[in-house]
Amino acid sequence: MHDETLCFTPATELVRMIRDRTLSPVELMDAVIARAESLEPRLNAICTPTFETARAQAREAEAAVMRGEPLGALHGIPTTVKDVAFTKGVRTMAGSRIFESRIPDVDNVHVERMRDAGTISLGKTTVSEFGWKGNGDSPVTGITHNPWKRGTNAGGSSAGAAACTAAGIGPIHQGSDGAGSVRMPAAFCGVFGLKPSFGRIPYWPMPNNGLISHVGTLSRTVGDGALMLQALAGPDDRDVTSLEATPEDYVGRLGEGIEGLRVAYSPDLGYLRVDPEVATLVHAAASAFEDLGCHVEEVNPGWGDPIAMEHCLFSATFAGMLGHLLDEWGSRMDPGLVALVEHGLGYSAADFCRAQGERHAYYDRVHAFFERYDLLLTPSLSVVAFDATRLIPEHWEQHPWDWLRWAGFSYPFNLTWLPAATCPCGFTGEGLPVGLQIVAGRFRDLRVLQAAHAFEQARPWAHARPIVE
Repeated sequence: MHDETLCFTPATELVRMIRDRTLSPVELMDAVIARAESLEPRLNAICTPTFETARAQAREAEAAVMRGEPLGALHGIPTTVKDVAFTKGVRTMAGSRIFESRIPDVDNVHVERMRDAGTISLGKTTVSEFGWKGNGDSPVTGITHNPWKRGTNAGGSSAGAAACTAAGIGPIHQGSDGAGSVRMPAAFCGVFGLKPSFGRIPYWPMPNNGLISHVGTLSRTVGDGALMLQALAGPDDRDVTSLEATPEDYVGRLGEGIEGLRVAYSPDLGYLRVDPEVATLVHAAASAFEDLGCHVEEVNPGWGDPIAMEHCLFSATFAGMLGHLLDEWGSRMDPGLVALVEHGLGYSAADFCRAQGERHAYYDRVHAFFERYDLLLTPSLSVVAFDATRLIPEHWEQHPWDWLRWAGFSYPFNLTWLPAATCPCGFTGEGLPVGLQIVAGRFRDLRVLQAAHAFEQARPWAHARPIVE
């Protein structure tokens, strides 16, 4: 198989080939590393490569196959780890000069599980500083470029993971999502991104925003996302919020279909601005669900505008994490992050508790909505990928730190812990991807995957490959 074809082959197929001994993990790893090395100067997606370790582990994986040993669900599959996730013995900078030399002595539990499933990490992928924004740049690693157009935003904070996925540098990648940080880069880069129900994938050590941030997956196909979730999901008592329930058969039940589901389509959640070209493509994508046998209704969910609550919870969390570091490090931090932290320091403990109460009331309204509907469809983002040097698109109202408005479809489902995915649903006239968001009620991760898979079958996307400039 030609190396580029191999690099764009789904993990579901690669796993079968490795088990059948028609593909060597070494051959696969060599192809993926060669592609990474050829594209990396233009993408800037892998900030700490571990290529030689990966090659050695690929040789071990091949030997295990030849010895007939039991193999994990993702044996020999190349992947990466987001640079906010702890990796024992491998530098974890979190996109910040503050931790530029940090080498953890522990793995995050999802890193353990990926390794136990047989994946082999190529290295750490770039993030915005502490994952604070929906843009793919940081003071310590610079700009990560969107594979579809150099100089445009790859999204954040899982920027490098999404860029690698789109560019064929491994089929599956790990991300985390505290305000859309899996779904935003997936939408900008034209790949599938899944934020499962909160607690579905354990998060330990838990970050300071751990009651909002979810671990998620990025892949080119829904099948690969399901396979990855199958490997990562399940309880772990180190995470006090992890779900006790045994995960469903995400892979085996993926193709069961969605005929008869009640589907709500909201073009703006009742209050968000959306650029016209995005709105047109998402509206067309929503119509596909009628062809799939669903009952689709355009709605205003009526939940209200949560932006004031979001401002408090979002900024106060970062203030709690970083406020004490501003005097020493502020001049070397992302200026937008500094502005965010300074804003957060202005809230009182009473303000924060009041916002938490508003969050609970917001969840009640969302929960009631999903008693009437099985799925909600929205745009993933209000905009397409824009100038990578900007925090906010030039044609939008500017602000020193508030990028949430152009990504306003993401955060509500972090606040409410619901499963949400983004699927590619078309390209603009300039050839930039647009995403459709699919949301279901809490714990309905399988339903989201089945809906995404059905949409993928109706409107395939994985054949589209960027030409990296």
